[in-house]
Amino acid sequence: MSYTLNKRVDGEFDDVVERTISELEDAGFGVLCDIDVQATLEKKLGESFRQYRILGACNPELAHQGLEAELELGALLPCNVIVYEADDGDVVVSPVAPEELLAVTGNSELDSIGEEVRGQFEQVLENL
Repeated sequence: MSYTLNKRVDGEFDDVVERTISELEDAGFGVLCDIDVQATLEKKLGESFRQYRILGACNPELAHQGLEAELELGALLPCNVIVYEADDGDVVVSPVAPEELLAVTGNSELDSIGEEVRGQFEQVLENL
């Protein structure tokens, strides 16, 4: 099984990023961080890289439930959603597959949370 979900989305890169953030918010997620990988690599290394953003998304209610079941779950939060320019110029939105991420804990109490987050991420992708 893949560790991400993904969808190619029509539109300009920055517009897709904004639509993704909006859809995440509509699904109950806050975007806690927005890392511009292209700008960071240029600034820190002087290297050119494709347009690539990492959005750190968190659903507070589900994060709280998860932390109650597994205190060290914070090391895996927030759930990252990447938006990047593919080699062919298309824009790809790719959230982490939450059930794969949570499986590393070995805590079956997190299974339902992973399923719920996956459903929400699938809905976000469908709405884009």
